[in-house]
Amino acid sequence: MEEAYASGMLDVGDGNQVYWQVSGNPAGKPAVVVHGGPGSGMSYRGGQVFDPELYRVVRFDQRGCGRSTPHAADPATDMRHNTTHHLIADMELLREHLGIDRWLLYGGSWGSTLLLAYAEAHPERVSEIVVTAVTTTRRSEIDWLYRGVGRFFPEAWDRFLEGAPGTPRDGDVVGAYARLLEHPDQAVRDKAVADWCTWEDTVLSGEVPPGGSPYGGRPARDRISLVRICAHYFSHGAWLEEGQLIRDAGRLAGIPGFLVHGRMDMGSPLTTAWELVKAWPDAELHVTEAAGHLGNEETRARVRAATDRFAAR
Repeated sequence: MEEAYASGMLDVGDGNQVYWQVSGNPAGKPAVVVHGGPGSGMSYRGGQVFDPELYRVVRFDQRGCGRSTPHAADPATDMRHNTTHHLIADMELLREHLGIDRWLLYGGSWGSTLLLAYAEAHPERVSEIVVTAVTTTRRSEIDWLYRGVGRFFPEAWDRFLEGAPGTPRDGDVVGAYARLLEHPDQAVRDKAVADWCTWEDTVLSGEVPPGGSPYGGRPARDRISLVRICAHYFSHGAWLEEGQLIRDAGRLAGIPGFLVHGRMDMGSPLTTAWELVKAWPDAELHVTEAAGHLGNEETRARVRAATDRFAAR
């Protein structure tokens, strides 16, 4: 991965500082990478999807994670000022701070939700969109990830439910975990983080080598912030009206979109990508038959081909 030639901390208000960095060609086509999670922080997983000679690539850590401050791993960090709408505003502040008129948006999983929400709020600031592992964080999608997919992992889902004592099988398990993660007892919080990571790793278990742990294998500080932010966002339906991003996809008219989704994605089934592309006339969807949520070499090759093509626009 190319070295960043510029970086800094951006004051976005509410006591928050967002870390950002820029790499590639200072005179290249602007693009911003919107990371997943929510709360994963910047990642270079997936290889180089932008030609560094052609693109000016912006990366940033969303509120509460990575090198942004205050960090959600600190139980004293107030989560009230960490919502989807705050993150949309942060992206606009960063764009203005860097003097960018329009930029290409790239991201996957939660990153696709956030960049779609940003694009529908500020379509005039978006040149193209490239998305993998498409999600819109509808409550129905959240319920699938933390309940529905349990039909494939019933023993693991029972353990996940047991981690939130008193929650009925048809109850709000995500909300219960969100409350546990705000518990004054650190031991309670730590167990909730561990149980949440075990469940997430189970959902991804068909995509990683035996014993692989994409969630539980992270450093403790990153693991805590990721789970706390995830539970915070998902227990509030990401502060979006149900179906809002697909309903308002007409606002993306004129913005070319390139969507890549794995047929075997257990965490976010292909249905969402299919519904989105039908509502967005300028988007094309490519289904990678053997890929899951994390993607594979075909996923990365298709993304790189799309960014190469868009570089000429």
